[in-house]
Order: sequence, then C-alpha cells, then structure tokens
Amino acid sequence: MSLREFFRPGSVAIIGASRSPGKLGYVLLKNLLESGYRGPIYPINPNAEEILGIKCYPSVLDVDGEVELAVLAIPAGLVPAVAEECGRKGVKALIVISAGFRESGREGYALERRLIEIGSNYGMRILGPNCLGLIDTWTPINLTFASGMPKRGEIGFISQSGALGTAILDWMIKHGIGFSSFISLGNKADLDEVDFIEAMGEDESVKAILLYIESIERGERFIEVSRKVSRRKPIVALKGGTSTAGARAAGSHTGALVGNFTSYKAAFRKAGIILSDSLEDLFNYAISFTWQPIPKGEKVAIVTNAGGPGIIATDLCEKLGIELAELDHETMNRLARSLPSAASIVNPIDILGDARADRYRIAIDCALEDPNVDALLVILSPQAMTEVGATAEALVEAHRRRGDKPIMAVFMGGGLVEEASRYLKENRIPCFEFPEDGVKALSTLIEYSRFLRRMDHPIRRLEDVDPSSVRETLDGVRRYGRINLLPQEAFRILEAYGIRTPKSDVATSADEAVMYAERLGYPVALKIVSPDIMHKTDIGGVALNLGSEEEVRYAFEDIMAKASKLMPQARLTGVMVQKMVPKGREMIVGMTRDRQFGPLIMFGLGGIYVNFLRDVSFGLAPLTYEEATRMIEETRASTLLKGIRGEQPSDIEALKDVILRVSQLALDFPEILEMDINPVIVYEDGKGCISLDVKITLGEVERG
Repeated sequence: MSLREFFRPGSVAIIGASRSPGKLGYVLLKNLLESGYRGPIYPINPNAEEILGIKCYPSVLDVDGEVELAVLAIPAGLVPAVAEECGRKGVKALIVISAGFRESGREGYALERRLIEIGSNYGMRILGPNCLGLIDTWTPINLTFASGMPKRGEIGFISQSGALGTAILDWMIKHGIGFSSFISLGNKADLDEVDFIEAMGEDESVKAILLYIESIERGERFIEVSRKVSRRKPIVALKGGTSTAGARAAGSHTGALVGNFTSYKAAFRKAGIILSDSLEDLFNYAISFTWQPIPKGEKVAIVTNAGGPGIIATDLCEKLGIELAELDHETMNRLARSLPSAASIVNPIDILGDARADRYRIAIDCALEDPNVDALLVILSPQAMTEVGATAEALVEAHRRRGDKPIMAVFMGGGLVEEASRYLKENRIPCFEFPEDGVKALSTLIEYSRFLRRMDHPIRRLEDVDPSSVRETLDGVRRYGRINLLPQEAFRILEAYGIRTPKSDVATSADEAVMYAERLGYPVALKIVSPDIMHKTDIGGVALNLGSEEEVRYAFEDIMAKASKLMPQARLTGVMVQKMVPKGREMIVGMTRDRQFGPLIMFGLGGIYVNFLRDVSFGLAPLTYEEATRMIEETRASTLLKGIRGEQPSDIEALKDVILRVSQLALDFPEILEMDINPVIVYEDGKGCISLDVKITLGEVERG
C-alpha cells in the first residue's frame, strides 16, 4: 500500500482555512506554504476571498482543478457533510484534524461511524480524526499544526499521540535530527499503524521506522506486515500503557501471569520490532540504525581511557546478553607492541587515562581489523592530556575505512566534549554521554541482526497428531454446555497431539477408586474432578502416594467431603485415580489466546509455586524450534534443567517438543481459550516428559 496521495499529493485543499492567526485553519495553511510544497493549494472558506495571498473557495466543489488530498479543520458536526462533498469531488485522501468524535462520547462515536461509511462509499482513505496531521520532508509537505518543520532525514515516525508528536517534532528540530515522514494516527477510524508501516516499508526515503503505540486493533495483521517490513528496514517501538492493572482477570496460571505488556512484547519480538523503554532511547536507536551498518555477528570490542566506564559498559553487555569479543592473538601482539605496558590488551582495551589521539587511533584500528570483532564501542573521559577533537577525527577516519562494522562513541562530560560530539554526529557516528546509552544502542543493532538471521528458521508442522479426536472431544464438551474440560477430556486432547500423560481412570465411588488403583498398580494419586474447580490443591482436592486399599478409600471420601463443604455449588463428577510417576523437574507449559495477537505460549518453572516465583517466558504461535529453545533459555529454570551440582541434565529436547505441540494445538483449534499443563515432569536426558495435570478452557458457549 503506497498511500501516495497522503505523502505525495498532486494538490491539497485546506477546508476550514482561516484568516485569524490564532486559528487552527490559519496555522495549517501557513505551515503548508512554508514547507515548500509545490502543488496547487486550495483554501476553503465561504467567508474569505483570499488567505495568505491564496485564492479561497466557498466549497471544495467550487474548485476548478482536481483535489487529491483534503485536510479538514472544521467542527466535528460539519465533517460528514463536507466529507460527502469531498467524495463527490473525487478526493482520494482525507486528513481529519477535527476532534469531537469517538473520544468524546456516544454522539461523537456516531459521527465517526458516518465518516467511515462515507469514506468507504467513495473509496476515500482517512487519516484521523482527532489527529495532528502529516509531514513528509522529501515532498516536501507539512500538514500539521505543529510549530516548525524538521530537516530532511531518513526516519519515519508513526505516533498514536498527537500531543506527544508535537513535543517530539520540537525535540527533533532542536537536536537537528532529520525526519523522512511523520504521521499522527488520531482515532484510527480508517488508516492505522499497519497501513503506514506497510507504506513506509515501500518508501525508499525511509531507512528506519519509529512507532509510539498505545493500542493495536489488527494484531495478527500488524505482526504479518511488520515482520515483512522488518526484513528490509528496522522498526523501533515505544509502547504506552505498560502496566498490568488493566489485564483481565484469569482463572488459569498462564492467564494470571500475562499482563497487557507481555503480549505486546511477544508480538514485537515475533515481528522483529525493537522495543524501546523511553523516548530518548527511541531516537538513540533510530539514529544508530540510520547512521551505522548492521553487525554481521554479536561480538563487541570496547576501547576506553577510563577503567570505571569500561567496567560499567562490560557489566551491561553481560546483562544484555552481548558477548565481548576474544581478541585475536595478532591483535593482542600489535596492541602489546604499541601501547604502554600498563595498558590492557585484552577486551575491554584500556589505553589508560593519559591516552592521546594516536593511542586511540592504534586501538581503534586494531579492534576494527580483528576478525573476531563485529562492533566497537569507544569511550572517552576527558583528562588534561586528552586530545578530544583529534580523537573524534580518528574515529571518523576509521569509520570511513571500515564502514562495515558499527561504531558507537561515548564522550563523557560536558563543555570539553561538546564540539567533538557534534563533529561525530555530523559524520554519522552516534555519540552518547554515558556508557549505558552506547551499549544499549549497540544491543539493538545486534538484536536486529539476530532477527534477520532467525527469519530463515522454518515452522515445522507436526504430522503425528490426531485433530479429528480433538474435534470429537471438543464437540462433546460443547453439547453439554460447558467451557471447562474435565481432566479425562483434557488428557485425551494432549494424547491426540502426542503429549504423554499418566494412566488414569475416573471413579464415582470409593469401591471404583480401589478397583482402578489395583488395576493401575500402587502407588496412586487421587484428584477431584469438577468443571467448576480450577485449582484442586487449594481445596484439598489432591492426595498423593497412596499405597493401599485403605488409603485410597479414606482419600476418596475425604476429597469428596472437602469439595462439597468448601465449594457446595460445584458439580462433582468424581475422583481421578492416577498412577504415580517418578519424580523429575516440574515445569509448566501453557497457552492463553490474546485478543489482538492470537495464541500466546508460556513456559516456566511449574508446580504450586508458579504464580509466586513467576519464572516464565512467552512466545507467540506458531513457534519455531529456535523460539522454543529461546523460551526455555530465558528462564532461571533452564539452569535447573541443565543440571546443577553434579545432577544429570534433563530431557530439554522432549520439553521443546511439548512446547511446539501446544503451539500447533492452539493454532489448530481457535476455540481453545486457555490451557495449563502443570506440572510437566521432565526426566533425565533421553527419558522424556509426562504431563500430570492439564486445564483447558474454551471460549464462551453460544446459547440460543
């Protein structure tokens, strides 16, 4: 989708243009004129003959020529009628600046629905309403009421907040950072972030895309488009509203552990979008992407004249999962011959506080020429003997010679480094005040490099599954009007998808419980069965390691009595008799279906402490083998699984297989709303996994 009429319109009408400098319609027309736009401009005002030297028209229908784009800055109540006139005129694109629509209540909502209907009838695309507008510096065109026009650049910025957009535009102008284009989405009645990401993906003037997002409606399409665009250019996002206060209440462990931000983080990762924690980071990352190459690997070298900042940078590298390069022997020999004996010739390379520009030049050249180094961080702390300007020149020269490896500079201090910092930025080398900012910027380049490499990882569809068995089970549950599956039903579904479960039967009397226990073989476990009891342990609904007829009889009566007393309204189906299995590592694999993005798969440390320890990771289905691996490695549980203090490692490959099977099950059956397999017992390497308990919840049953 090019959306050319928005970015490169052949002609523009400002509907609601005003002669009063304090009015919105005046500012819009003035900004358009001052932006240097070269196409025909048509101010629309029935009470004026001309504004700012340009002929006015009573209506867009009175314009003699073609109008490709119309900007509406009129009261909300007038917008539908004027939009209708624009449609009759053949206008292709509308920017509705006006507020007073969905955000204002019921009447505004009705106006917005009518606006959407008119746009659809005439094939007009709509930006807004309630938006700041649009800027494209390459056309050039400024259709906003913001103050000032940013210089031409390579960054495309899409913002859901107009007020934030004006502040950012002012900040960009102050710091001399160029934009390619800026979009304020407003209410997103028609066009949204998905449309503009796709358009900017096709725009050669945009080298990196920035997003400020508060909500996404077309989640799966957002991932599809962003993933496609991210192959060609980086996308960096700042998400507003990251608290879990608004997360829905959930009955499953998985649902309880998912906050609103969790699903967005998983979606951004799936789409290859780099997540920023702050506005400052957002633009630091954008500058880094547009000025520096993407590293071919993940190994970083650090050159510093100060031990403390070098240590801070090293610590953060480790925290962010960035590997410090092990320098080649030839590199270390060159450094040893060229640097003072007190200098450090291993990474980080400490060239000492008295280092002049020539010492920096040697260390920088050695690091960039080392085949083990993929990226470079250069730290300077100004001492009395430091040649700040000459060091900056050495960095620029090195970057010109070896432009295939990204370089980040950290020139610490204030006035002493200000001119050198400006010189570096003029030559497209990002320069930061603090080591942390330089490391974070490098980490985003490395993260994007990882994404590009993992794009080639295939999604393998499992063939040894039985969807027809699952369909039969789910249809049976629906016929009974239930949404919570009974344990035996949930186990059948797992078995149909190749996930091993223990042998079990459901008893409705103590005699049956004894019979099943003797058939299965002691010891056994007993668990309450009810579609209304989600957490059995909480009501004393579980008895373990029962080794005799007497123990089984007592446990059956005790479990049924406790359930009846503590949950008198619950429907009690019986008690599951389950063969006890050997001990192993207790993990959890779960799924919750996110409203925007689809099935969100969870892995973590399982058992009764899952909600308290919260050692979990998430990934969006469909998962690749590599994504399942990453989910395990992101948790502290991975250390236990690898074996500690002489223990044998667990069967991690079998655990990955369970995660991938849950991912496919969730995709194959969209009516499954939530699923918890807790615990999944993981045995020693080569001995597999077994799922001891599972809860499955369906979407609400439709009742006629």
